[in-house]
Amino acid sequence: MDITGKKLIVKALLEEGVDTLFAYPGGMVTDIIDELYKHEEDIHLILPRHEQALIHEAEGYAKASGKVGVALVTSGPGATNTVTGIADAHADSIPIVVITGQVQQQLIGNDAFQEVDIVGMTRSIVKYGVTVRERKDLGKILKMAFHIARSGRPGPVLIDIPKDIQVESGSAVYPESVNIRGYKPNESVHIGQLKKAYKMLRSGKQPVILAGGGVNISGASNLLREFAEKMKIPVVTTIMGKGAINEDNPLYVGNCGMHGRYAANMAVMECDVLFSIGTRFNDRITGDLNEFAPKAKIIHVDADTASISRNVVVDIPVVSDAALALEKLLEWAEPMKTKGWRDRIYLWEEGHPLVMRTNRGLNPQEIMEKIGKVFPDGIYVTDVGQHQMWATQFLPVNEGAKMITSGGLGTMGFGFPAAIGAKLSDRSKPVICITGDGGMQMNMQEMATAVYQELPVVVCIFNNKYLGMVRQQQHLFYGKRYELTCLNRKVGCPVNCKGPSGACPPYVPDFIKIAEAYGAYGIRITEPGQIEDALEQAAVNRGCPVILEFEIATEELVLPMVKSGNPMSEMILK
Repeated sequence: MDITGKKLIVKALLEEGVDTLFAYPGGMVTDIIDELYKHEEDIHLILPRHEQALIHEAEGYAKASGKVGVALVTSGPGATNTVTGIADAHADSIPIVVITGQVQQQLIGNDAFQEVDIVGMTRSIVKYGVTVRERKDLGKILKMAFHIARSGRPGPVLIDIPKDIQVESGSAVYPESVNIRGYKPNESVHIGQLKKAYKMLRSGKQPVILAGGGVNISGASNLLREFAEKMKIPVVTTIMGKGAINEDNPLYVGNCGMHGRYAANMAVMECDVLFSIGTRFNDRITGDLNEFAPKAKIIHVDADTASISRNVVVDIPVVSDAALALEKLLEWAEPMKTKGWRDRIYLWEEGHPLVMRTNRGLNPQEIMEKIGKVFPDGIYVTDVGQHQMWATQFLPVNEGAKMITSGGLGTMGFGFPAAIGAKLSDRSKPVICITGDGGMQMNMQEMATAVYQELPVVVCIFNNKYLGMVRQQQHLFYGKRYELTCLNRKVGCPVNCKGPSGACPPYVPDFIKIAEAYGAYGIRITEPGQIEDALEQAAVNRGCPVILEFEIATEELVLPMVKSGNPMSEMILK
């Protein structure tokens, strides 16, 4: 029996196990939404307040649950508003399927109302994007979308469905599997290459494991820990790799990179074998490519062939999912004599510990440590900026906890909607959004989504009244010319302002009143003694979001810092 395209779309969602759909209505998806109305008990429909936030919510859901996040938006501006989120998912390998409505095919190319070529616009930031041209292909294309999004290196897929395809009748068959010519993601590991890698690793006197986000994506953190402990090899992580090994593991050195720990950066600079797994070696990790790990032979394990030797030329490439490679390596793993090397790393840490000054009021390090204490098994979702770096430096991500952040694209406005998506994936887990006063204002309208979905997300706003990360660069490298970074600047302020003073106007907005206006709770924290009590109050709240506004000093800096393009050994420490 034939069915309409919209019925097949809903059938596909059900067969793919989709239980949550982030959707914003519009003329070119009303038929699909009408069909979804009949399945509200099976698919939970979430109405965000903006399509960019909608994609970030799907990302947070996917990262927290391990499932494919699914979004539905209309044509034209509905589709174009998703572009930033799609680019973010592409950069961080997040599996999402974005379904966009499109005008009827006979109108395509005629400047019809709300018509855009969204497939053309997003071609460079999706794994696969296509406009469905024939009803008979709809089922196969939807199956391909989910398969491509979740397999290999995960990522976003966009399916553009014209309105006439949605209402046209055709086959009811939704295929159980699909064979895609030209798309064969690697699902095994080359044993010969892996043996070479293991032999090279064992030849080192000062080896280091560099773990990236691919370890977390493949669910290989326990395998990594077991491998490192058997081999007695110290581990450093990228920002996206944080949580791949427990913070309290004695082999864990810390994050490396632009704002990495001194000891972690020095370990990479001085190691003789670098075993990297699940990282793309972006510039925030490598700094000056000519000076990256200059003494090391480099092994690179990654699921994406295109990522290997793209930025850093490696000695032994291994194309493999992190979990598959580590499972095999564990069969061969034997202890190495690394005590002297580990002692040397410990001396670096002892000489340059990661600590912040405590004479400027609220201390970001203390706030992060208290968040970890009150919510030890939390899902920590960050926005982008100084607070993000402090979170990666000081939040203890141990067993049961997880960190979600925007790493590759660095998208301000990511944090709060992604936290909503994470909470929707598991309402029993505490979800803590760590954001800045700038990032929060980019998608603050999602407070309505959180309130109506009764999501007790804890939103920790680090308010320094500035776009802090850019201000930090202006402070260090641009002669303290704080142009366009003061969020408290008003007409009539001095032309060449050098920072806050008693003449500054009241800060806008009042985040506590914003929370109350949405029907949420808000607490302002100004003294160190208030930190833990406020977090405890937020922890017992069950009905709606809580905003905790931490007023921190404008002058706080994220240190260490390596100036962009410099070697990772050239760290600004104070």
